[in-house]
Amino acid sequence: MSYQYHRAWRIALFLLLSLGSPAALGQTANTPSAPSPAAPPSSCDRATFRTVIDVGHTLESPGAFSARGVPEYQLNLNLATTIERKLTADGFEKTVLLVTSGRTQPGLLARVRNANTLPADLYLSIHHDSVPEQFKETWDFDGKPNLYSDRFSGHSMFVSFDNAERKASLLFGNLLGKQLKARDLQFTRHYTEAIMGSRRRDLVDPEAGVYRYDKLIVLRHTKMPAVLLEAGMMINRDDELKLASPERQALIAAAVSGAVEKFCDLRTAEKAKLLAEAKRTKKKAAKEPEKPKSGWFNPFTRPQKKPQPN
Repeated sequence: MSYQYHRAWRIALFLLLSLGSPAALGQTANTPSAPSPAAPPSSCDRATFRTVIDVGHTLESPGAFSARGVPEYQLNLNLATTIERKLTADGFEKTVLLVTSGRTQPGLLARVRNANTLPADLYLSIHHDSVPEQFKETWDFDGKPNLYSDRFSGHSMFVSFDNAERKASLLFGNLLGKQLKARDLQFTRHYTEAIMGSRRRDLVDPEAGVYRYDKLIVLRHTKMPAVLLEAGMMINRDDELKLASPERQALIAAAVSGAVEKFCDLRTAEKAKLLAEAKRTKKKAAKEPEKPKSGWFNPFTRPQKKPQPN
């Protein structure tokens, strides 16, 4: 074999090995990518975490009516049931669907009393929104006159600063608002407008759509973190159809489940941190020598005589 032939063969082999590699040819699609970092394990014990899903209003006092004459209570019951089933399916087996009967005021007191008797971790009241009378117009649906208002659209949430778990209530409202936003559901800002008069509210979380409303009995007197969700504007003709659909109800239920899981995780971690701090404090106190109490008497020490005046 001649020197020129041997040299040409070596160059060809080099080029074949070099250019044939995926890196040299830019064919990185088949190259295994580095594994993405695993999400931290959840500390939430779903089997013991309890959420109370409260169905707003009662059969006897159904609340407002939608643009097509459907009582709010019916919409609340449908959505709350979907949420309860979703949470249960996701492992939150102790979820409670709270259905109350009776007139308005007794019903409000009864639902608070029932919720407080449960060892619950979270309270979520389900409602659908309407508007003041001056914003409503008349239209015919199914041969009957009905009231509607297409002026506003979107959901909203309310918390009470008088709730015993104010910070935790705000936290869950923030988590739920973000979950709804991630699913392209927007909150309404009309509660911030002066035209709302006495129904105007402070927007305490502009990112998530959480308003402050201290006077709501179910938020003020419950002993656990509490949020009221107005799932949407049922008085808006287009929004009403969406809110009544199984697809929208499933979407909201998934958002609630995601928020509950995150809330449970954060609360569990917070409790574990407080417990660890308490243990460290107790351990530190046990190591420190006990200081003599004031007025302690040692029988083996002679009392010193007080100096006599000259």
